[in-house]
Amino acid sequence: MTRPITKDTTLCMSLAARPGNFGTRFHNYLYDALGLDYLYKAFTTRDLAAAIGGVRALGIRGCAVSMPFKEACIPMVDELDPSAQAIDSVNTIVNTDGYLKAYNTDYMAIAGLLAQYRVPSDTVFALRGSGGMAKAVACALRDAGFGRGYIIARNEEKGKRLAGLCGVEWRPDMDGVAARMLINATPLGMAGGAEAERLAFGAEEIARAGIVFDVVALPVETPLIRAARARQKTVITGAEVFAIQAVEQFVLYTGIRPDEALFRQAAAHARG
Repeated sequence: MTRPITKDTTLCMSLAARPGNFGTRFHNYLYDALGLDYLYKAFTTRDLAAAIGGVRALGIRGCAVSMPFKEACIPMVDELDPSAQAIDSVNTIVNTDGYLKAYNTDYMAIAGLLAQYRVPSDTVFALRGSGGMAKAVACALRDAGFGRGYIIARNEEKGKRLAGLCGVEWRPDMDGVAARMLINATPLGMAGGAEAERLAFGAEEIARAGIVFDVVALPVETPLIRAARARQKTVITGAEVFAIQAVEQFVLYTGIRPDEALFRQAAAHARG
């Protein structure tokens, strides 16, 4: 049954350069299943300050924040939760009577997946990217005891800063790097972009790796994930990250934690 939308319906939203339907389907499925008078809608913007101002002014309860807005939105909120403050990156804003508090549930999701897949902390990793998502990944790795790795980033200043934060090396490319775990935290392979068909790592690099982790959620099977599956590597997908961080957002917005069965149903619906 379709829920009626009224003046009392609580609105939650997301902001991304290239919005997808995963979050919209995931959150609205849970609202329906739990009988909540909420509505979730995805947006993009060319005026981030105005968009965040609209969250505050219109009483929008929650706002998910995706690339490339994770760091740029920080000056626009009132408070950073420790999960966001520790890594200077935001993916969730909660509005309580006009007061905006920012969190980072990406970090929680990545840490949980590293534990779920039992990735040994002495695994040498190569993390491509230096933006907000890369920072969440790098800090989750650091805090889980991963001390042997590389930040692969074309931007030398940001790459070196992130490598220093996590106690690993910066490299501009993969030349001379041998890693057992490859992690993509860039838009390479993301649906809808000019680089949607590009691999974040080369065939030889994938062949040498044991684990391939792509944080890009759309499509579910990115070119990197497809290439890794074809070589029978262990894969961790962006869709897994997105689902776990999304349920943490759901809890922040509603105060309700769905049980494991309902979470899995919502994640399957969102992917479908």
